[in-house]
Amino acid sequence: MTYATVMVSLALNQPNNARLQVAGELAERYEAALVGVAAAKFAPPIYFTDGAAAQRLIDQEEAAVKRCLADLEAEFHAATATRTRGGRAEWRSATDFPARFVLAQARCADIVVSGGQSPAFSDAFSLVSPKDLVMQAGRPLLVVPDRITWLDLRDVLVAWKDTPEARRAVADALPMLRKARDVTIVEIPEDDDDRSAVVARVGDVAAWLARHGVTATARVSGAGGAETAAQRLEKVADDVAAGLIVAGAYGHSRFRELILGGVTQYLVTQTARCALLSH
Repeated sequence: MTYATVMVSLALNQPNNARLQVAGELAERYEAALVGVAAAKFAPPIYFTDGAAAQRLIDQEEAAVKRCLADLEAEFHAATATRTRGGRAEWRSATDFPARFVLAQARCADIVVSGGQSPAFSDAFSLVSPKDLVMQAGRPLLVVPDRITWLDLRDVLVAWKDTPEARRAVADALPMLRKARDVTIVEIPEDDDDRSAVVARVGDVAAWLARHGVTATARVSGAGGAETAAQRLEKVADDVAAGLIVAGAYGHSRFRELILGGVTQYLVTQTARCALLSH
């Protein structure tokens, strides 16, 4: 397995340098095509006039949206000009709701790269939230904090949980895990878990990875006391100097699954390292 097409989601009025840098690195590492994608839509005001004045306002705002998308296209091509082989860089944009457009375009990609830390109340007219992407894209999402300057694959931490989402995440991450210097698999046990069963689970994952050419160390987190699972995971990540965390993504809302679980929420919003998430 490899990544043949990397898609990077750009946002209006947000820093895009980090995600462009990492997406370009991925395209170089795997000789992949690179697709940049963005969308935005004019948000009508709450109080609206009519007639010629209204039409002028609509025309002005729609023209402004198109200019912003053109600026993003220029930023994408400038950042990726030396990153793709044979000019395999493509831009896709539309005056549309960002979530609807970007989620549809994800069908062309093996992996989607996005920023993290979306605002608590994000503007559906100008921004696709990483929460939407991770729960609905049907592709692994690589969340890149704004402070990241490169994709550090020297030490990778796999946050294991015996669920379909975690199994999918490890399979999706195989191309990166094969590039890593050290891979650690950790499970954060619940208070009532049988520790011997937890040890057996992470041992199975390490053995599976070994059959795929990845040498990994299995580890079980100790008792956390009053600490949350996210806090315990952060300690392990710091301990192994992880540049990337691989994990399954979980939601609590049956209606749209947009309310993320505690660890997933942490991985989308933390600023120290990249995170590869699969749902």
